[in-house]
Amino acid sequence: MFKRFRLRLLTLLAILLGLSYIPTRIAIARKQAPEPQLIFVLGGGNGRERLATQLAQQNPELKVWVSSGAAEGILEFASANIPRSRLYFDHRASDTVTNFTTVVQDLKYRNIQHVYVVTSDFHLARAKTIATIVFGTHGIAVTPVTVESQEPRESPIRIARDFGRSLLWLSTGRTGASLGQRLK
Repeated sequence: MFKRFRLRLLTLLAILLGLSYIPTRIAIARKQAPEPQLIFVLGGGNGRERLATQLAQQNPELKVWVSSGAAEGILEFASANIPRSRLYFDHRASDTVTNFTTVVQDLKYRNIQHVYVVTSDFHLARAKTIATIVFGTHGIAVTPVTVESQEPRESPIRIARDFGRSLLWLSTGRTGASLGQRLK
């Protein structure tokens, strides 16, 4: 009887520790870096590069990392006189999950603990879900900045799918992105 109680108690403790891991990592990151240290732009257009350009002008000390952005984004930054030395254009990602998973190690290498994430308002819930898993487990906090749009919010199914893909990446290092290519 006592062994069963102890097993349940240990199981409950393990679950509580697991659930508190990501929020604790994010809280520590926010404490150590209360202000964002980088502007991270999720590719996909809809004025994201334009908003990132404005943010870069307001924060001249921050570098800008554009993940799978459009070629026009380079022109957007150039026309705003943002020096090329402040910009990283990363084309490794093929979707929102890989926007985060392909850069997380690069950000950790640069000791980045807090980023602005620039995306569209309709895309925010899914981006925050993925960021919480991928960036949160690596101690990177996120401050979202959104572009307003007329698009409807993304469906809970898409959010749940990418939540699952983020967990898959966390446990296996794979996102399942190639699976979508094979099913086409």
